[in-house]
Amino acid sequence: MSKSIPELYGSLVFNDSEMKARLPKDIYKALAKTINSGSHLELDVANSVAVAMKEWALEHGATHFTHWFQPMTGITAEKHDSFLSPTGVGEAIMEFSGKELVKGEPDASSFPSGGLRATFEARGYTAWDPTSFAFIKGHTLCIPTAFCSYSGEALDKKTPLLRSMEAVSKEATHLLHILGKTDVKRVNTTVGAEQEYFLVDKECYRLRKDLIFCRRTLFGAPAPKGQEMDDHYFGSIKPRVEAFMEELNEELWKLGIPAKTEHNEVAPAQHELAPVFESVNVAVDHNQLVMELMKKVADRHDLACLLHEKPFEGINGSGKHNNWALSTDTGENLLNPGKTPAENTQFLLFLAAVVEAVDDYADLLRISVATAGNDHRLGANEAPPAVVSMFLGEELEAVVDSIKSETYFEGKGAVQMSIGPKVLPHFTKDNTDRNRTSPFAFTGNKFEFRMPGSSLSLSGPNVILNTAVAESLAGFCKVLEGLTGSELDLAIHKLLKDTFTDHARIIFNGNGYTDEWLAEAKKRGLPNLKSTPEALPHLIAEKNIELFTKHHVLTKEELFSRYEILLEDYAKTIHIEAKTMEEMVQKDFLPSLFSYVNDLACTGSTKKELVPGITTKAEEKLITKLSGLADTISDELDTLKDMIGTAEGMDDYLKAGTYYHDTILAEMETIRLAVNDAEVLIPEDYLPYPTYDALLFYI
Repeated sequence: MSKSIPELYGSLVFNDSEMKARLPKDIYKALAKTINSGSHLELDVANSVAVAMKEWALEHGATHFTHWFQPMTGITAEKHDSFLSPTGVGEAIMEFSGKELVKGEPDASSFPSGGLRATFEARGYTAWDPTSFAFIKGHTLCIPTAFCSYSGEALDKKTPLLRSMEAVSKEATHLLHILGKTDVKRVNTTVGAEQEYFLVDKECYRLRKDLIFCRRTLFGAPAPKGQEMDDHYFGSIKPRVEAFMEELNEELWKLGIPAKTEHNEVAPAQHELAPVFESVNVAVDHNQLVMELMKKVADRHDLACLLHEKPFEGINGSGKHNNWALSTDTGENLLNPGKTPAENTQFLLFLAAVVEAVDDYADLLRISVATAGNDHRLGANEAPPAVVSMFLGEELEAVVDSIKSETYFEGKGAVQMSIGPKVLPHFTKDNTDRNRTSPFAFTGNKFEFRMPGSSLSLSGPNVILNTAVAESLAGFCKVLEGLTGSELDLAIHKLLKDTFTDHARIIFNGNGYTDEWLAEAKKRGLPNLKSTPEALPHLIAEKNIELFTKHHVLTKEELFSRYEILLEDYAKTIHIEAKTMEEMVQKDFLPSLFSYVNDLACTGSTKKELVPGITTKAEEKLITKLSGLADTISDELDTLKDMIGTAEGMDDYLKAGTYYHDTILAEMETIRLAVNDAEVLIPEDYLPYPTYDALLFYI
């Protein structure tokens, strides 16, 4: 690294310091007002910003600009236009106007719209989001934007997120004003996204059609060693992986992405990257860049980065923990309990609001992480169950219990940890342990939502969290509005008691992996939405439509469009997997199996010719076993083909999705097991693809 980290950090970002240095004072102040308070941006301001932004980009070698947006595909989109403008005399100048900065017009007909737009209704708009800084990627100036249709419907992931941020800020600020903190003008949601991923050798990756088309393996007998020795988690990082991580960090730091922590994860070949907290809008943008850069940097190191939630059977899959908090524009974390949480009224009110929100909208939180890939991971003793619950920890649960029972809470105070040897330092013990089995856990001054899958855009989960908490806070404000002094204190006390009592069922500090918890959750009436097709219809339940429309986060039409898109995506994902399995078995695996059986038969015949009367028991045993498995695989493949044909004839995506989940996935599992049984009997040089051994351990 030729530059120090401070020199490198944000060097490819048109950030606040660049704007302050390059813009006239009045223009900078007007732009800062737009960013900080959401006020309208005038065209003359946009023109000045565009000129400065262009000059800065040209200095860094940029030749093009793009409106960088996040359609409902879950990944980013961009169309590059050059700054070049011919003068008409065989020359050219480099131009970029305020209009080009604030608005673009991509074709909206080829992106998912869930029925909001017909194919012939092609016009769409992108609109500059000044709260997320422009950056340079390659030779292109990337301008983060929202994406909407000609008639104004949100066609992206960013717009609802920005709306939800405004909703929770409005209600949180209102509550703080009731509590006397009238200096607060805005409350911001902050997020830190822990990104898990796998790295495999690129040549091995290229030989696996399932990884290329499906992003996960459809077959693969377990390697002799998996994760049972617990020796990969936090283990020494291999040189090849370390080189990848070093370059990745540099690329992220250049883009102002605060990559902080890196380590090996539990499964072999699995790793994690975690950044410092940022405003949720910026954090979501940055996480998209993290995933994109992971793939690009891995490729340069002859590796392939796998972001699927369950790329390998039999070992842990990958998630993306969403660490969520609320902070004021005065710098206060509203989820910080302080030294005496039982006496911290403000903290308890915001805690109660989150508890109520998670209980009332647990179905939406489950839906926000519902994908075909994540269904393989949730509830598999490696990730939280599909039942949403909250972990508060021993101390906070005791505080909540004392409020419910109106009894005195006696805290333990600070406890010093002493490990034994005098040479080791003493330190203060945390108030609570960590519960890795909880879907939604309080971890000291934030909530960690652990259900999101590794490839997911974090926009969806945070839209749900922000909007649901905004609803709870709005209810609190309605109860407390206009009260002061002792009346306010009494009303807060009653509100806390009622809220914690009414929503106690969502709090669970035990082991979420056990069958006993699932039985208990059922008794409590908590929803257990085990699959995506089972979960998605809840998105358009009346209470959820009312939530989104009330807070102006999504219209009814926008909500239904997302329901259709999610269903369609699920069905198409399983369809691609089923077709890939069909091709791999028919064209690759069975021919390899037959080739080996043929060679075994030839070996047996040759032995008998050379040594009459010699036994060929071993060859015959293998031939019999493999031939039986080949018959099973062939028969089951015929069944799968028929099922695919049935699914292709369905025009209702909910019906198709349910059929894919209940019928086709079960048939695919039958074929997987038979192929795996055969794989362990066939030498590797006959197999048409690399085994789990090569994929997981040969880096």
